[in-house]
Amino acid sequence: MPHCVTRDVCPGNNDNNSPTGCNIVPRPCMTRPASLALRATSSDYHYFKSWRMFVAEFIRYLTCRLYLLRLMTFISFLIYIIRRMSSRFLTSAGRLLSLRLSVSRAYSTTTTMTSKRKRTGAHPPPPVPEMPDAPRRSSRRIKDAAERPKSDTDPMKAADPKKAKAVWDTGEGVEEAMRELSEMEQKLQTVVRTQRLAVESSDLQVKKEAANEPDIRPKMYSPNKDTVVPRGNLEGKSKVVNSVPLDEYDAELAAGDVADAKDEDDGMDRGANRPPPVNSETLPLPWKGRLGYACLNTYLRNATPAVFSSRTCRMASIIEHRHPLTNPDEPEHPTKNRPDKNKPADHERGLKYVQELGLANARDIVKMIRWNAKYGIRFMRLSSEMFPFASHPEHGYKLAPFASEVLAEAGKVAGELNHRLTTHPGQFTQIGSPRKEVVAAAMRDLEYHDEMLTLLKLPEQLDRDAVMILHMGGTYGDKQATIDRFKENYAKLSDSVKRRLVLENDDVAWSVHDLLPVCEELNIPLVLDYHHHNIIFDPSIREGSQDIISLYDRIKATWTKKGITQKMHYSEQTSSAVTPRDRRKHSARVKTLPPCAPDMDLMIEAKDKEQAVFELMRTFKLPGWDTFNNIVPYERPDESRKAVKKKAKKGKKANGVNGEAKDDIEVPEKIVSAEDFGMGGPQARVYWPEGMEEWLRPKKREIKKAKEGKDRTPVLKHDGDEE
Repeated sequence: MPHCVTRDVCPGNNDNNSPTGCNIVPRPCMTRPASLALRATSSDYHYFKSWRMFVAEFIRYLTCRLYLLRLMTFISFLIYIIRRMSSRFLTSAGRLLSLRLSVSRAYSTTTTMTSKRKRTGAHPPPPVPEMPDAPRRSSRRIKDAAERPKSDTDPMKAADPKKAKAVWDTGEGVEEAMRELSEMEQKLQTVVRTQRLAVESSDLQVKKEAANEPDIRPKMYSPNKDTVVPRGNLEGKSKVVNSVPLDEYDAELAAGDVADAKDEDDGMDRGANRPPPVNSETLPLPWKGRLGYACLNTYLRNATPAVFSSRTCRMASIIEHRHPLTNPDEPEHPTKNRPDKNKPADHERGLKYVQELGLANARDIVKMIRWNAKYGIRFMRLSSEMFPFASHPEHGYKLAPFASEVLAEAGKVAGELNHRLTTHPGQFTQIGSPRKEVVAAAMRDLEYHDEMLTLLKLPEQLDRDAVMILHMGGTYGDKQATIDRFKENYAKLSDSVKRRLVLENDDVAWSVHDLLPVCEELNIPLVLDYHHHNIIFDPSIREGSQDIISLYDRIKATWTKKGITQKMHYSEQTSSAVTPRDRRKHSARVKTLPPCAPDMDLMIEAKDKEQAVFELMRTFKLPGWDTFNNIVPYERPDESRKAVKKKAKKGKKANGVNGEAKDDIEVPEKIVSAEDFGMGGPQARVYWPEGMEEWLRPKKREIKKAKEGKDRTPVLKHDGDEE
């Protein structure tokens, strides 16, 4: 075949021996005769009469190469198509043949007729997996797979294992596996295609005229009385289960009752889409009442030593402390001197341990009352955990006589300072529960709170004002039935408990309109909680403090009938809250006052406790706002501290006793009396601005090791010291 001499230009494969840097390669040519074929010699170029003939011949050659390239590409494509079609055809034919053989083998094994066709060879059936003992989760024939019996005449069992192995050797098992994989791939592609079409056809644009449709307008929420909420998750032992005055099983039942009430629908009609609240612009100024906080004083809690009245323990700790210490002559230590469980246990020893915790809590009440009075606070709620497990059926105990003296001292100080004290039993104290064990535990808990308030021995009016706030609890699927049970169990309470019991509207199910008729019938005062009212309220009124003013007279009458000073609760939701579940959370501080009477006892339920009260005092210049100042960062002028000595430098002359070097005192020792401890110092620095929680604790000293040398003793290094 004739050849044309061409130059393949390849920048990446230069040849230094050729003048152009590329090799001369002979190529076949189908247009020129053999007599006109070019040779790879310089003399062959003289065949052309002129340079025009050479150019024309070269262009003809390039055209020949292009046609040849296209032809070869087309042939390669045809070969590829033929191979693909032949492989698919052969695969389909093989599958069809395998299926027909499988059907014929199964039919031949289940019939007694002999085949009329003469077999030329063995045709073993295809391998079929054994029936599972239980249906697979991915099977769509779960019922059939579970109910189908396994018989001895099953053709799958009758098949010879050797024949099954022969089938795998012939490739039929592989074909079956490939068929299943192909079906799975087809299903996956179908699902992906469906989802893609759904996304492409979806319209996420909101039409302007759709905003006026009635189905998306804000709707007033009213609790559904016929809805029974399913029980929440009660698995595991939570912290509250160990603090409820019940046994473990009964505590879980009570926790379930609370979960039933809280697991409600937080739909958008009660979230961001609800109507805006309508609040009153009335402010109770000039203020003549008492502001208070609940249970914990953050400033005293962060003091050293801490002052608070909610020290508690677990039931396991009570049982453990029934055993004597490893070394009874030494004080208890968390690691070095713990109770020895190998020694005999004594019930009284464990009881004494938990009673000591209660006495420590009760002693700190006096400090908290005096601290409050110094800064214009004359109202506080006592912690229900002051005496841990006092109402428990097994670990419970009476407060008298061991706590009588301590509580009487606290009541005496409160009476002198006209300081009101109240309590609020926990959420598990529900006398309207359908469970008898929960009701029995609630009655024990109410008796414990009543005994604690009685042992304070407060003056007559303060003792009458020392009330116990109680929630109605869950609805248990029927509000009216719950109210009937509450009335029945309320009649069984002692007169002392009835005299102190007060109901409060909650943020889960019971509104003011639900409780007010009950309070009027049973002569029980009603505490109005503004924050709870903004979450759960009757459909006849709007959210906010404006419409609820119409019920003020009826609410106040429930207090005046029994001669008790009225009190209200006020708190605000967090700024990011939308749904009712989020709106139940209290904010750190409150920004305003509710439209209550100027002489009201107002309990501020906020996370920052007394600091939230200080914030209101400063905002509205309430009485006592000028009695406190900001805390200096990292300093506590009202705490004792030891002297901090600075080591003498090397080479310093000895001027101490016996020729020893005298240490310089960097920080002198400070001793604060028990009366002045935690009271803010001479400048009354007890207030910390919001967001500056780190001011509550002094800055820690960093202890770094000395540089390498003979002296390796640790050196105190303060922040800011030069290296």
